Amino acid sequence: MAENMSEIMNPVLGIKDKNFPHAPFGWKKVEVESTAKSDGINIIDDVWDVVRAIQEYYKKATKPSARELHDALDEKFHSKGGLTYLYQILPGGPITQGCVLAGLAVPAGSVDAAEGSVE
Repeated sequence: MAENMSEIMNPVLGIKDKNFPHAPFGWKKVEVESTAKSDGINIIDDVWDVVRAIQEYYKKATKPSARELHDALDEKFHSKGGLTYLYQILPGGPITQGCVLAGLAVPAGSVDAAEGSVE
């Protein structure tokens, strides 16, 4: 049985996804899947891991920083190739596209290199 039913059940959103405990209010996995499909992104487990990592970062950050998020993602995925790998699975940029999929605003001053500017 749920410890706090108001946290688990929302009449508008339904049941909160336990796999995404830091998701912002109103975020829905099904909408991410639709967005990813329209953007040509193959949703693999690592994409979900990026989404979770970004959501957790935003939950803890007082002031989200593109540089800190960049470094955190690079470190988390270091064994797979870091940001180089993340650009392969999120060609629009792990920060820009990752934040969109996570349902969060892209940090100020952060336009991924794939979009024509530097982070």
